[in-house]
Amino acid sequence: MYCPFSPRSLMPYRTSNVLQGQVFPGLLGTLTRRTRVSPTTGGRVQGVRYATLEAGENKSGHISAGPNEGILFFDNVFPLRLQWLLRVPFSPDDMVPGIFKRLTSPSVAGAYPLRIIEKANKDKTSTSIKVIEVLPRLKEGGAFVKFAHDGSMPSIEVEDALKKYLKEQQIKPWWNPLVRMRVNMVKGRPWVEDLYRLPTSRLKVEFLPPGPGTEAVELSQEQLYAFFRPYGKLADIIPQPQDSKVLPRFAYLDFTARRRAIMAKNCMHGYLVSEVEGGGKAGTVLRLTYEQKIKAHWIRDWLVNHPRIVIPAVAAIVAGITVAVFDPVRTFFIKAHITRSFHLVDTRIYRWFKAQATDLLKFRNKIEDEAGMEAIWDDRKSNIEQIQTWLMESADTFIIVQGPRGSGKKELVVDQALKHKKHKVVIDCKPIQEARGDSATICAAAAEVGYRPVFSWMNSISGMIDLAAQGATGVKTGFSETLDSQLAKIWNNTATALREIALEGRHKDDKDAHLGEEEYLEAHPERRPIVVIDNFLHKSQESGIVYDKIAEWAARLTTANIAHVIFLTHDVSFSKSLSKALPDRVFRQISLSDCSPEVAKRFVITHLDSDADDEADNDDGTKKLTPSQRRTDLAELDSCIASLGGRLTDLEFLARRIKTGETPYKAVDEIIELSASEILKMYLFGSDEFTDSPRKWSSEQAWLLIKQLAENGTLRYNEVLLADTFKSGGESVLQALEQVEMISIVGGANGRPAAIKPGKPVYQSAFKRLTGDTVLRSKMDLMVNSELIKMENANIEKYEGELQLLSKLKSQPSQLTPRVQWLLSKLAQSQANVEGYERESGVLKKILGREY
Repeated sequence: MYCPFSPRSLMPYRTSNVLQGQVFPGLLGTLTRRTRVSPTTGGRVQGVRYATLEAGENKSGHISAGPNEGILFFDNVFPLRLQWLLRVPFSPDDMVPGIFKRLTSPSVAGAYPLRIIEKANKDKTSTSIKVIEVLPRLKEGGAFVKFAHDGSMPSIEVEDALKKYLKEQQIKPWWNPLVRMRVNMVKGRPWVEDLYRLPTSRLKVEFLPPGPGTEAVELSQEQLYAFFRPYGKLADIIPQPQDSKVLPRFAYLDFTARRRAIMAKNCMHGYLVSEVEGGGKAGTVLRLTYEQKIKAHWIRDWLVNHPRIVIPAVAAIVAGITVAVFDPVRTFFIKAHITRSFHLVDTRIYRWFKAQATDLLKFRNKIEDEAGMEAIWDDRKSNIEQIQTWLMESADTFIIVQGPRGSGKKELVVDQALKHKKHKVVIDCKPIQEARGDSATICAAAAEVGYRPVFSWMNSISGMIDLAAQGATGVKTGFSETLDSQLAKIWNNTATALREIALEGRHKDDKDAHLGEEEYLEAHPERRPIVVIDNFLHKSQESGIVYDKIAEWAARLTTANIAHVIFLTHDVSFSKSLSKALPDRVFRQISLSDCSPEVAKRFVITHLDSDADDEADNDDGTKKLTPSQRRTDLAELDSCIASLGGRLTDLEFLARRIKTGETPYKAVDEIIELSASEILKMYLFGSDEFTDSPRKWSSEQAWLLIKQLAENGTLRYNEVLLADTFKSGGESVLQALEQVEMISIVGGANGRPAAIKPGKPVYQSAFKRLTGDTVLRSKMDLMVNSELIKMENANIEKYEGELQLLSKLKSQPSQLTPRVQWLLSKLAQSQANVEGYERESGVLKKILGREY
């Protein structure tokens, strides 16, 4: 390492080895320096030219003291705070900043050893001494002073005189005004090195033999105290353990101050402890080195050795940083998603260009998906107005729009009721619920609200880290997060963004500016954003963690007056799930049904005329006929719609097929055929191997409902449960079939299930077509008969077993006669049923044998 102080800056501290120049008489003798005389100063001493010995004489690391010579060590000559400058990798004289030269110059420091010796000798008369050289020790904050005398005065008297003078005068440097300078005689052979070893308050004392073939003696604590206490207060003396095999033997000395350790090290290093002082027959040499009191890498070792504390702490720090850094960013993106700040179609420039293009090019054709919906909205105008009225009120409850799939719930709410609402967000539960894996579920939920950045891949990695750490430490670290906690983060950030949006319109000049945030939100329901949750309970038979978290989050939004929440669902049992989140609220509900035949016919005709050119005329000035007016087969629509029903998706499918040139009869026939194939695949012949969860119904149960609904159209709920096929778990079977939309259960008085209808209006015609297929009917009836025969045989076996048990009784009391007669009648009835089913099965088998 290079010292940042140049030799020139330290020249005043080095006197020449040639003893010549001015002599200072006094008690301590004369101080000799090489001088340069200036003619302009009248012969006075103007300056001194010196050199340094940072590495000792001839860079040997030692200072030699001959006969009648001694060495003193002064401390507090340089500030110890400058030790960091030893790291600076430069040593040329020109690169040393002038400020450091001034800092270490004698005129500024005020603690210059030569000047102190000069002042101490003033007005004293005695044998003269000569200062030979001064060796500064920058990293130790002191300096060695080598002097010579004529032998008439012992060196100890020089030390005592200087100590007395420093104690009386209290000489203190300007950078450390609380600590005075001290001086001690060097008793050993100091090691003057320029290594990068910074002093510490702990010294390691090694006991070495004075030469080869001799043995050293380990000094006791009392002896070490006697040698080193004069240099400063000791905090502790730590001897080497007796069982330690480390050689040479050593001990640790802990001083209360670092400068005291520096003084002891420079004065006692290389000291030979004589036999009289307890150093043994040949004596013992003391070798002193600075020892780091705190072991290197102790932070790393502590972290590695305490994983049960460190790993959870690191997890907490990471979580805190994530919340502090990423949560504001995510909230910003969610707000931008809701307010559509970065959507191009909502910018003024885009709207201006669109207006200019509309003036030049007349876009007469409407979007195909919106064509014909005016008739539907006219029919449901009361529902639209009802939703808009509820949004202006301050009721903290849910708005629920329930209707079968394809009934236009989303279009009714988003495109009509919320058409002019700026701040709204639509959350579709379908992609969230259908996502496979936690990471995909998190990404799907984040995409619905604009939550980004998303580190879903980190969940798997952190899970492995958590598992490994738990195996090593035995405790959970908290690195990994469950799907529940991840979804909670997404919804909480969304709630924060919604709250900020709701409060954006506040101004200091408002008349209600004195209101708090809660009171303001309650007083202004029109300021709240609107959250539309679509496809709620889309697959309610699967795990409901997604639905439960959304319901709980929606409940917090409504009760805190942060936003209005509208649920769109096809599930009729939605109240069971939502009542858990808001158990003390009455929901506001709108139930959508299929269109009436008149509205359905208007929808189809309007859809057909959506591509017509309203402004084009014939050559004679008359209006051109619309596509519906040019067609001659639309008279079939009445009967076709009666077969098809009023489901919007089916009506739109019909209109599109008619547009392609098909007649209404053929189009409806194709739709019914497609629905029949769908029923066969989903409810009758579908296998559990290709579904996510096993079916809760049998093919026989589904066929029985299909056959009875084809004949009657509506079935009594309890009457179906009385059928033999539905005796075991009948209600759960019907609920499962309702979830997959094969049937719909209509409520009666007091909300109890009363009737069963087809899941879609078109299913009624599809059921009739399926039952009209002789082969299919025979096959399914044969399967039903086989199932019924198994049930009757099981009953017969049960009756026979009880009769056999009764026959083993030694005496037949008269009380058993009614029971025996009942068993016999039941057995006969079951046998008769079996015979009847077998006769029917024989006929069905003949049909299957001759028909294709």
